Amino acid sequence: MSIQAPPVNVAGPRAASTGLSTDPFPVSDDGTMPIAGLSGQGAGRYDSRQFDLLDLAGAKGGRRVSVCIPARNEAGTVGPIVRTIVEALTTGSNGVPLVDEIVVVDDGSVDQTAEIAAGAGARVVSTGSSGGGKGQAMRASLEAAEGDIIAFVDADVTNFAPHFVTGLLGPLLIDDSVSLVKGFYHRPLHGAPDGGGRVTELMAKPVIGQLFPHLASIEQPLAGETAAPRWVLEKCGLADGYAVEMALLIDVAARFGVATIAQVDLGTRVHRNRPLAELRPQATDVLRAALSRARLVTPD
Repeated sequence: MSIQAPPVNVAGPRAASTGLSTDPFPVSDDGTMPIAGLSGQGAGRYDSRQFDLLDLAGAKGGRRVSVCIPARNEAGTVGPIVRTIVEALTTGSNGVPLVDEIVVVDDGSVDQTAEIAAGAGARVVSTGSSGGGKGQAMRASLEAAEGDIIAFVDADVTNFAPHFVTGLLGPLLIDDSVSLVKGFYHRPLHGAPDGGGRVTELMAKPVIGQLFPHLASIEQPLAGETAAPRWVLEKCGLADGYAVEMALLIDVAARFGVATIAQVDLGTRVHRNRPLAELRPQATDVLRAALSRARLVTPD
């Protein structure tokens, strides 16, 4: 199956499947794009099933691809995730050479996360702390990774499959105007087909609706499944803790425009659902990131 026609609402020229330009998406002289100028623009939407693995490998050209997995105490799931990527998407087994390296960042695990990830085929690095936070772990993986394109996936997904990676890489490999890719999906909760993503529904989306309405088209603003060119991540930075996803989304939109953000339907994502009491720190970090970028509070 070949890559299908362009998705709806994608701005900018489409790139051919080979010979992609490596020039960044053009921005203003000071490297920013005013938020006020983004009203009415929407992110492009794709379906992960439209991307053919062989076509993506051909579109990759000379670029290197790193898959980074922040992990803390995920011994039960990190091994199958790494093995799936190795077997399907690297030359290490019978896969197609799309992914050049898999980096697992051990963020203070006290179980066998690091050993299992290494045994499955990942390069494991440590944050050197007892658990510095998701943003810190993502920064550590960015520093350790060698790829020109960085894809982040979470370590607690129990139904992981290759499309979680190919879906994220697809828009970046076929369209050089894309600055950020966010996954979206159904999230089962306690046996129901939906209902997960409680921080998203109760905090992130209401805050976006009030303070950043130009981002209202983003289905999963806090999705851990996200990808971007290295230069975008380095230019925008990665915030501390659970603020990292919200902060990156707002910052990329402000610099490059919402129309450079692509969304990919990854189907259903099954993972460990935390008790409500454990979600307050995440919600607090999300709110803090949004308020600081709306200039309503001054960060310390």
